[in-house]
Amino acid sequence: MVRLRPTARPPLAYLSPPSGARRRFPDMRPGLASLACLLSFVRLSDCAPPTCYSRARGLSTEIMSLLDKIHTYHRTKACADLLPAIFLDVHNSCVTSKLRDFLYVVLNHPNQSCRERPRMVLLKRKMQNLYTIINKICYRDLVFFTDDCEAIDTGHAVPHYAEDRLQLLQEDR
Repeated sequence: MVRLRPTARPPLAYLSPPSGARRRFPDMRPGLASLACLLSFVRLSDCAPPTCYSRARGLSTEIMSLLDKIHTYHRTKACADLLPAIFLDVHNSCVTSKLRDFLYVVLNHPNQSCRERPRMVLLKRKMQNLYTIINKICYRDLVFFTDDCEAIDTGHAVPHYAEDRLQLLQEDR
């Protein structure tokens, strides 16, 4: 006598409909995959547009890192010798005049080959964008906390104390 082994049921077979029955819900796997892709794209993208402040601040940090690269790269080091020192701070009211002066030097660099270097062209573009953002697009939207023009030249800001903080300092002495 031949014994037949019972066929093994696949896992979760109790969830599949009987062979003759019609499926009530279509297969949802493609829908879940597209939903997962959509959610990953939403997570990677910025949901809110940049404000004037965030764009000016981000552009100033980009310019400072680009200036650092220009001062250290061997091909642009000679070009950077003629550039004045600048430390951009969008909270300083002197930033507009210093940007204008620095942009004048970059645009009228005495060495033609320096003016055509890709990093110098990129610096010129970013400086013009920041100047336009601060003076035209975000006019009166930015709040300046200091007016220390020397801090933009040296990078060392003198602390500015408000009257109540100044009274506390005087009382401690």
